[in-house]
Amino acid sequence: MFTLRYIESPHTETIVCKFDGDKVSIDFQNIFNQNTKRTLFKGIQTVSRPNAPKLIIRGDDMGYSHSGNDALIQSYRNGIETSIEVIVPSPWFPEAVKLLKENPNIDVGLHFAITSEWDNVKWRPLTDCPSLKNADGYFFPMLFHNKNYLKQAVMDQDWKVEDIEKELHAQIKMALKYIPRLSHVSGHMFSLGFAPEVKEMAKRVAKQYNLPMVDTDGTQDYKINYTGFDARGLNTQQKIQAFIEMFDKLEDGKTYVFVEHPGLDNHELRAISHIGYEDVAEGRQDVTTIFTSEEVRVAVVKKGIELVSYKDVLQKLK
Repeated sequence: MFTLRYIESPHTETIVCKFDGDKVSIDFQNIFNQNTKRTLFKGIQTVSRPNAPKLIIRGDDMGYSHSGNDALIQSYRNGIETSIEVIVPSPWFPEAVKLLKENPNIDVGLHFAITSEWDNVKWRPLTDCPSLKNADGYFFPMLFHNKNYLKQAVMDQDWKVEDIEKELHAQIKMALKYIPRLSHVSGHMFSLGFAPEVKEMAKRVAKQYNLPMVDTDGTQDYKINYTGFDARGLNTQQKIQAFIEMFDKLEDGKTYVFVEHPGLDNHELRAISHIGYEDVAEGRQDVTTIFTSEEVRVAVVKKGIELVSYKDVLQKLK
């Protein structure tokens, strides 16, 4: 323990530093707060990596539920999340707009959607795009053929790239109306990259709005590499350890993105699922737990990982 005391009668200032391995806590004491509960400042020894790997922590699907919105904001405020992707035609989009206004520093991307996958909650397109909606007017639940949802995937239909382009324009315009700081566009369930003609259309539209389409050819165009780990069969603590071990695979001088979906294991999210993906609440709570874990935040610093947003990366490429 190290104590530094500054005295100038009648005022005193005492700084108490307690060391525990490579960790330190700092307590600032003075005559005004010595009898009150004080906030300890905590720090750890950092690693110097001049060309450290950059990592975007991306939280997807804002707007699909209140629980998802809440978890995404928690993951930013209390954790390591650096970018949030919002689904414009989703039912909780108005709340998403409100929360994003309250957190003006978080990077935001439009998560372009042409599917509505959950069984108990649905959303519709913003435009008249006949080839993208079912008989009830909703988006189809799946993009690719799915044995559990026969003939209910976009790829099962006679989809038109013109309809996708019309809907893309509408969703971008709606996003910019309420979230003018929008920095990029990503694709929900690979909606911008599932066919060559869709990719080409997306790149053309990107130029019109000066909004990079990060999921079309992100690695090639923006030098952003995807990273991840195999979470199958792991409990929460094992997932945290696997996430931390993932940092060791990141190479100096490269930029990576980790994509996941924060959520809360509560009554609302337990009602949201589709066939083949029933453990939504439990799995997405684990994501929130990882993103807000102190153990993870310490590991980011100790391993010298530089957390960045899409906005940070894309601005340097202009």
